[in-house]
Amino acid sequence: MAMAQKIFIVNTGSASKKYALYGDGEREFYAHFEKENGGFIVNFVKGEAREKRAVSDSDYAGATLYAIKKMTDEGLIGGAGDITAIGLRIVAPGEYFTENRPVDAEFSKRLDEAKEWAPLHAISIISEIENLGAALPGVPIFAVSDSAYHSAMPSHSRYYGLPLDDAEKFGVVRFGYHGISFKSVLPKLESLSRVSADKAIFCHLGSGSSIMALKDGKSFDTSMGFSPLEGVPMSTRVGDIDAGAVVYLEKKSGFSPEEAENYFNSRCGLLGLSGKTGDVRELLNLEAAGDERAALALEIFVYKIKKYIGSYFAALGGADVLIFSGTIGERSPIIRSRICRGLESLGIVIDGERNNGVQSADGFIHHETDSPVKIAVIVSDEMGQMASETALALRSAAGGL
Repeated sequence: MAMAQKIFIVNTGSASKKYALYGDGEREFYAHFEKENGGFIVNFVKGEAREKRAVSDSDYAGATLYAIKKMTDEGLIGGAGDITAIGLRIVAPGEYFTENRPVDAEFSKRLDEAKEWAPLHAISIISEIENLGAALPGVPIFAVSDSAYHSAMPSHSRYYGLPLDDAEKFGVVRFGYHGISFKSVLPKLESLSRVSADKAIFCHLGSGSSIMALKDGKSFDTSMGFSPLEGVPMSTRVGDIDAGAVVYLEKKSGFSPEEAENYFNSRCGLLGLSGKTGDVRELLNLEAAGDERAALALEIFVYKIKKYIGSYFAALGGADVLIFSGTIGERSPIIRSRICRGLESLGIVIDGERNNGVQSADGFIHHETDSPVKIAVIVSDEMGQMASETALALRSAAGGL
């Protein structure tokens, strides 16, 4: 009897780390490390069993080893030899990284080169690959591109207003991200809605947030661009900003390019606006206590999302459905309500009671009679999507067997 194909999925984001083990396509284990109440926690899921525990800063930093030890302690694996392959989410600018690829010498070389122009992203990926290589030696790693889904974007969405020769020469185009999440939502949307969704607007809202327009089953436009910095203000990322303001800030502050990248990635967004936190849950509590800067941060966040929804509504010529996913989109009825408030003229009318009843679950939240545009919450399954794509890469590497 053939052994089960076990695939270990690693998805490290800007403010959380997720790990999962799949056996022949079925999830056997899940670990989600994230911040809560100023500290770090991990939620484990094994079958129907769930466990939540606090973890230290060092445990969070070494979350990969922590998750592997937990899988071993639970008897899910005996060692590296029990794992068939690893699927690793890749967020990196560059045409090379818009395809799923094996992590080999060529991939490592390209990542090392990318450190010059995307140090924060490249260095974290390199570190993760090194950790996996040390913990699970000999297990093949496949890079699952977070940008691949956006490769079909039309040229008018892909290019900036740069000279085309320079854009092509230096590879400065809009790659887009969160493609794995968007791709995982589509089949669930089709199953849930049973109606045409040829024109859809997705709001993936979390520590990193992006808005995407879908037309005829393909990515039509997306808010993140060359890097995950573009778009709406995020937990610690600046979002859209005038290029002239970037140049001005660099001159006035004396930032080096590396310092400027770190500033725009880790000190701006909701954290910079509030001066206290980039966590929407904490900002809502601060707002309720009368904190004006927290209220302003939330107002700007919601406003920028509305602007993207409105612009995509115009670009698509209307929309069939508005979808919320991601940690904030799935868990926060308050933020969903604020985003939809004022969009009634577009045919987007939320139902308060239905909205409050849907948290971390799939469901419709639009007003049945007054909202021509359906509004849905769909829990994205990045891990399952990555497992499927890793399994496909394995078959391809084996010659389609």
